[in-house]
Amino acid sequence: MKLTVFSLFLFSIISVSAQHKAGKPEIGVVADFEQDSLLHATGYNYLVESIVKCFSPIKITDQQFEERLKQFRGLKTSVIAMNIFMPGDLKLVGPDVKEEAILAYAKTVFERCNRAGITMVIWGSGGARRVPDGFDYSKAKVQFIGIAGKVSRLAKKHKIDLALENLNSTETNFINTAEEAFDVVNKVDQPNFWLCVDIYHMLMEGEKPAIIAKTKKKLIHVDIAEKVNRAPPGVAGDDFRPYLAELKKIGYSGKIVLECRWENFSKQALSARQNLQKQIDEVYDR
Repeated sequence: MKLTVFSLFLFSIISVSAQHKAGKPEIGVVADFEQDSLLHATGYNYLVESIVKCFSPIKITDQQFEERLKQFRGLKTSVIAMNIFMPGDLKLVGPDVKEEAILAYAKTVFERCNRAGITMVIWGSGGARRVPDGFDYSKAKVQFIGIAGKVSRLAKKHKIDLALENLNSTETNFINTAEEAFDVVNKVDQPNFWLCVDIYHMLMEGEKPAIIAKTKKKLIHVDIAEKVNRAPPGVAGDDFRPYLAELKKIGYSGKIVLECRWENFSKQALSARQNLQKQIDEVYDR
């Protein structure tokens, strides 16, 4: 059967349309894995959990980790990443950096992530990266870039991607904007060291959406919440569409994860997802 020029043209349009729809971001949520049944019932397929709570060698024994593995393997919701990477007292910058301890801690975390089938660690860790009072900021940046490179190379051995997250200035005094985080990612220059853009922190810092346009080749993950009280979407009615429009421009089709402060998770989980989904649809379906 021969295809006419028109039918080929029509097929190409359908194909492009299908690809476009397939490229729409999916919604995940930062939540306790123990809420798996509720997450599944309210339409969440993707979950981000805490390293400190689940995998930290400081808090979780090998026996406890084995139990975590069993629990994770029984989840209906897929754990796509872990956050809260470095504990606050394991300093990444300043006069008290203990590199061997950092790398030993990271090695165990990555081994445990690998065993659990988790391939991404989101690197916020505001306390660990806080620059001590009186310490030179530019020196701290050089320190952080150096240790991030070493941690990245270690992560690569365990098939782990790292995503550096911007954190607003109420949480830390270092790497407060997506633009700063993007600059650090470029300077670390490792193939598995990526950018996590947190739109809540951008809102808190008054950072414009346009910066997202620069991040195309490095952006791997997006977090989101409303500006006031880090509320879930729909509480105050924040308009995320300008940020979503920039994500669409660069072809972002990764996850957008709700990282919120919930008043009542069981009552807010569904409406938050639906509110964000509506805004994503309005932007990506145009």
